[in-house]
Amino acid sequence: MNEVAIYNKTDEEFTYSDIIEKVVNKAFEVEGVKKASCSIIIVDNTFIHKLNKEYRGIDRVTDVISFALEDDKSMVIPDDIRLLGDIYICLDKAKEQAKEYGHSLERELCFLAVHGIYHLLGYDHETEEDAKIMFKKQEEVLMEYGITR
Repeated sequence: MNEVAIYNKTDEEFTYSDIIEKVVNKAFEVEGVKKASCSIIIVDNTFIHKLNKEYRGIDRVTDVISFALEDDKSMVIPDDIRLLGDIYICLDKAKEQAKEYGHSLERELCFLAVHGIYHLLGYDHETEEDAKIMFKKQEEVLMEYGITR
């Protein structure tokens, strides 16, 4: 059984936890991930800006940041569960992007959550080929729930 913990650290009401948990678990299922744990933390522009500056050296707001524990070889990770890491999603940026792309906030938040999960699982989009693979997987997971643009 996989564990997805979602925490809202904003002052706003957040009603998307159930659908985010479903799409994340679908990504786990598609990837054959069992007995894994991750956290998704919903934050505001100020919080994610600080994270982006401190950990990535980029002095601006971003939409999602993933911290993959399995990337850190010095971590002692128990054998009985995969501790994947944390995903920080900026609610303010997600709202802005949903409007910009002309789709729902639900779609944008689910996309960002699944995007973060694929980063935790070791995927990236540094090359065109890697991006093609990662984004195709993300879209397939979202389509399972009818979450389209």
